[in-house]
Amino acid sequence: MQGKKVIIDVSHVAKLANLPLTQDEAKLFSHQLSSTLSYVQQLDKVATDDVEPTAQVTGLMNEFRDDVITQGFTQGEALKNAPEQHKGYFKVKSIF
Repeated sequence: MQGKKVIIDVSHVAKLANLPLTQDEAKLFSHQLSSTLSYVQQLDKVATDDVEPTAQVTGLMNEFRDDVITQGFTQGEALKNAPEQHKGYFKVKSIF
């Protein structure tokens, strides 16, 4: 990438992200962006023709249980250890 083009790209992205950048910051970040992109371009040299695309490599599968409705607490059971209750509800301190 050309230096001036990268500075323009960094400034444009900063504007889209509503990040105010000074000219010095744009130059610094453009240098860092160029370095990063050059490093990532090395991946183009890796032979991946015989590698199958994959989303994960461990072979593990998610285990799900059936969604079965069971009996929950009654209102009285839920409230029996409450420090305070009022008319069948938990009573808590106001947060406002």
